[in-house]
Amino acid sequence: MPIAYLFDAVRTPRGRGKETGSLYTVRPVDLLAQSLAALRDRNALPTAEVDDVVVGCVTQAGDQGACIARFAALAAGYDIDAPGVTLNRFCGSGLQAINDAAAMVASGYYDLVVAGGVESMSRVKMGSDGGAIWDPRIQWEVGSVPQGVSADLLATLRGITRDDVDRFALESQRRAVDAIEHHRFDRSIVPVVDENGLTILARDEYPRPDSTLEGLAKLSPSFEMMGRQFGLDALTRGRYPQVERIEHIHHAGNSSGIVDGAAAQIVATRDKGQALGLRPRAMVRAVSVVGTDPILMLAGPMPATQRALKKAGMEVGDIDLFEVNEAFAAVPLAFMQELGVPHDKVNVNGGAIALGHPLGATGAMLMSTLLDELEARDLSTGLVTLCIGGGMGIATIVERV
Repeated sequence: MPIAYLFDAVRTPRGRGKETGSLYTVRPVDLLAQSLAALRDRNALPTAEVDDVVVGCVTQAGDQGACIARFAALAAGYDIDAPGVTLNRFCGSGLQAINDAAAMVASGYYDLVVAGGVESMSRVKMGSDGGAIWDPRIQWEVGSVPQGVSADLLATLRGITRDDVDRFALESQRRAVDAIEHHRFDRSIVPVVDENGLTILARDEYPRPDSTLEGLAKLSPSFEMMGRQFGLDALTRGRYPQVERIEHIHHAGNSSGIVDGAAAQIVATRDKGQALGLRPRAMVRAVSVVGTDPILMLAGPMPATQRALKKAGMEVGDIDLFEVNEAFAAVPLAFMQELGVPHDKVNVNGGAIALGHPLGATGAMLMSTLLDELEARDLSTGLVTLCIGGGMGIATIVERV
């Protein structure tokens, strides 16, 4: 059976997901098209050889509707023979795109796939596609709460305090700023340009280097009113009766940022890559996706990681670096607590609290960050994992070649 290899990865900088953000004027199809074009150009990739373009995008409405993968590929000048498909596994979509590409390559059905993700959260507001996740009736029937309430529940169950999440958030900011200043993201980042080729954004603009622990401590919990006054805290007691009171500790400063961004990667067999003059950077060792309790929906990275490790025949200590999406600070803190992973192996260049979380693109961005850092440190194995709305988790293990 063929092995799926990762050959190259690019991403845009993350722009603040507001009308005042640098990427607000860039349509999401163009944001993705620039990533696809950059991936092609720096690898001299003959796009007629691309079996599919698989792209994660969560809010597939408005500017992001109508199979953005296909039209971004066309806008990027890909050969018309290169098809496209857009998928949605909520926050795991970008990594799911890579995993789907790897599965098709490893099956032998495809030889080369371009995978990635896109989300323009400034132009297409989160939740504007509607659906069951926003339906109060469904929430009460299946037992589901907004993610912020779930994050606070996870922290309460794990004994994670407000001081814990604020200190983690501050460290995320410190690490991200240090990574930017020392150019650790430069290999993957491709600047976003306008129609005249002038640079719009060349580096991540969401980090807040002036963050302090005192400043974070002054922020009010974002989900306390939602949980207590709207009865959502009470909904959780049917599943977790041991929790008499949820401690609401998450706020804008220790939760992931709303941003715009896109990413793309080449996934192929070794033979196909070599035939095209490409050098493999890593092989995909294992992938996994799991369902978890939709009330405690953010605990998915733990079982997803354990399943991926089992499939790879590995132990958690075999992994050199982890990228655990910082949807909320309690998620990586709970991950490290349960699996016994030291913080110096997790999100070493910061995470979504500092850099932002462009929903459909984040998983692919985390993979590019992981590949770059494994090479920079001359390490071997890495794992990317994300929690997912509705109660799911996803993980991918890669090994440098």
